[in-house]
Amino acid sequence: QVQLAESGGGLVQPGGSLRLSCAASGSIFSMNYMAWHRQAPGKGRELVAGISSGAMTSYADSVKGRFTISSDNAKNTFYLQMNSLKPEDTAVYYCYSRVITGSLRREYQYWGQGTQVTVSS
Repeated sequence: QVQLAESGGGLVQPGGSLRLSCAASGSIFSMNYMAWHRQAPGKGRELVAGISSGAMTSYADSVKGRFTISSDNAKNTFYLQMNSLKPEDTAVYYCYSRVITGSLRREYQYWGQGTQVTVSS
């Protein structure tokens, strides 16, 4: 069993910055893929950034140049640095990871519980 826990959400003014963290705990052999998703009020959940175990990153067009995903595999933790925040970035942000775990070293998918990010003046 693996758990993901987000932190770092909050209220920020447009143009400001926040750094979200996702800490994984449990029996983890490796984290093959890590990502941040978000869900705005009345909208579906969307992928905003992902990073592979080889550090290849991808971003939604709406956040390119503003958000940066990174990972610290030694700490089983990954991050989302959000700069130049806009009101339309307001959403619940969820971390996600595909994790190799257990005695058989099988891959499982895990989601965090979400953290609220509100961008407002």
